[in-house]
Amino acid sequence: MKQVISLSYGEVALKGGNRKYFVDKLMKNLKQALRGYETDRIYQDRTKFYIECPSEIADEVYEQARKVFGFVVSSRAVVYEKDPEKLADQALEYVSAILEKDPSIRSFKFEAKRNDKKYPMKSMEINPFLGGIILKKFEHLHVDVHNPDLLVRVDIRNAIYFYSQKEKAAGGLPIGTTGRSVLLLSGGIDSPVAGHMMAKRGVELVAVNFNSYPFTSERSDEKVLDLARKMIPYIGSIDVHQVNILPIQKAIRMNCPEKEMTILSRRFMMRIAERIAKEQSAGSLITGESLGQVASQTMEGLHATNSAVSMPVFRPLIGMDKTEIIEIAQRIDTFETSILPFDDCCMVFLPKHPVTHPKLGQIEHSESVLDVEALLDEVMESRKIVTIKKDR
Repeated sequence: MKQVISLSYGEVALKGGNRKYFVDKLMKNLKQALRGYETDRIYQDRTKFYIECPSEIADEVYEQARKVFGFVVSSRAVVYEKDPEKLADQALEYVSAILEKDPSIRSFKFEAKRNDKKYPMKSMEINPFLGGIILKKFEHLHVDVHNPDLLVRVDIRNAIYFYSQKEKAAGGLPIGTTGRSVLLLSGGIDSPVAGHMMAKRGVELVAVNFNSYPFTSERSDEKVLDLARKMIPYIGSIDVHQVNILPIQKAIRMNCPEKEMTILSRRFMMRIAERIAKEQSAGSLITGESLGQVASQTMEGLHATNSAVSMPVFRPLIGMDKTEIIEIAQRIDTFETSILPFDDCCMVFLPKHPVTHPKLGQIEHSESVLDVEALLDEVMESRKIVTIKKDR
């Protein structure tokens, strides 16, 4: 009785003539996610992927594999030789092992799926056949087709797979199949969630984080890197570009209306992110903004920041409330890190009464007194790049 990890892909199956590209990328991403683990074999059989590995690391491999975007269902299965004459003994062995672990089970059901149409027994024949075998062997059990204590799935492919539980996997599309984007990653709750959601749609991420050192601490930078590390089980690796925008903030404070500090700073952040995107062959930017959440995230504020760049800006959280965002942050394990109380560059020179409905013409007029390109060049020269990868 050999145990394997089973992973099923979903949306990838709908890709028609492009399916091979997506499936190949999915296999590459799975192997990369499991790099460092002593897996015995990773292989594909139609819409399912299987992982053979030593039992002592199976739990860890399973948890990592089900976080790979593109897979929708994960399970732990037992694989047997595809021999119709051995099917009854195989079912007995599988069910006996489960009953030994959980003697409280009183009802069961078989659910067979015959992907190999050459197999002599049809699915509807396998179910009652195996049910009769189990009833004869275990007199305390009965069949319950609606709500069984034990549901045994029998998947007949190149081999026969028995499994009784399946869990929801990460879903989405394989990372790298829909392009590359630059995520404006802060130390808050929202931006890691936004990055996660876009990565789920197959986007490869590059991150940029802004600081105002020495007004902000090195620990606040480390907090952002910790958030990036929390994202790694899902995204594989990420380069974080750290940019000190204090020279820009000082120039805005000295030359522009105080109430416009937040919007003007945000426009510079977008320009910096766009520069990095062009360097990295990325086609878009990602932010964690949600409409109306803070003063700069009004329709007028978002229009003013969008107007500073020419490439698309994705805001996957735009229509979500904070409770919904927090639920995702908790599920992907970034929430507890995000709420740690470290300073943020957005709090430096924060105006008492920030403009909430800025006029683009007025913002551009205020900005016209600044040497935008020179300021961008200055902060880009001092940029640091940190590559975050799996520890294993």
